[in-house]
Amino acid sequence: MTHAAYPALRLRRTRASAWSRALFAENRIGPQDLIWPLFITEGKGVEEPVASLPGVSRWSVDLIVQRARDARDAGIPCLALFPNTQPGRRSDDGKEALNPGNLMCRAIKSIKDAVPDIGILTDVALDPYTSHGQDGLIDEAGYVLNDATVEVLTAQSLVQAEAGADIIAPSDMMDGRIATIRSALENAGHLNVQIMSYAAKYASAFYGPFRDAVGSRGLLKGDKKTYQMDPANSEEALREVALDLAEGADSVMVKPGLPYLDIIAKVKQRFEVPVFAYQVSGEYAMIEAAAAAGAGDRDALVLETLMAFKRAGCAGVLTYHALHAARLLA
Repeated sequence: MTHAAYPALRLRRTRASAWSRALFAENRIGPQDLIWPLFITEGKGVEEPVASLPGVSRWSVDLIVQRARDARDAGIPCLALFPNTQPGRRSDDGKEALNPGNLMCRAIKSIKDAVPDIGILTDVALDPYTSHGQDGLIDEAGYVLNDATVEVLTAQSLVQAEAGADIIAPSDMMDGRIATIRSALENAGHLNVQIMSYAAKYASAFYGPFRDAVGSRGLLKGDKKTYQMDPANSEEALREVALDLAEGADSVMVKPGLPYLDIIAKVKQRFEVPVFAYQVSGEYAMIEAAAAAGAGDRDALVLETLMAFKRAGCAGVLTYHALHAARLLA
């Protein structure tokens, strides 16, 4: 490829005015690219602020419906729901995950009744339901069992699909769960229920505030390094994605977000499939802390980080800043 040289070529020409910068922008982000994660809690008329996530709360089912209306009105197409299960309903086997009347299912149904035109993505993992805080069933030594966990996750997926979930999002990182869940959904007649696989989910230090929000931080015994990925590895992420796509995932997710932009870019370039990023709780909290300390402009930080995801190849982003960002973008 032949290019002119300076001064015939001045790259600043196209940056000289706002209209030109808009015309030549290579990537764009809008409300339609956002998924808003929301936390649910028991009760009525309840809002519980999450101390480690400034500006984020847990909402009772009646109030989560209003958040869904807010999202729809701002142009956000999809919500991601996470329950804070009461301690008395947690158990070693996480059986509350299979209760058709659990907090998650009640929230799904209430939102779908009130705001049927918004999508609902549901987390499939057992950590919000287990008394030990792990994402699956454990043996006597505390090791998370793969195949036994997959059986429970499959049943959990069906319960959520029956309640009205549009996207099943397994976040557990068990081997083989996508194929089993896909087969179960097909056999149950849920032909249009999507699977967004947490295909490359790393054992990250950025998840702390999320665990506060779902009530599992104080419960977690040990760590999750035997099933979540080693932050040192990138080729392994491509293998994980390849397996999940072969098993029937409609889209894949990389989690966390900003520290793993290289993984997002590699996945998009290799597979040319819809890739999503989860801008996780620790990332959100750092932006909020920087803004509170006067170290950066909140609005600018939010929009710049979201653009980074689009530039890396994301089809969309799960972010706690979704409503704020959507209003800024509008």
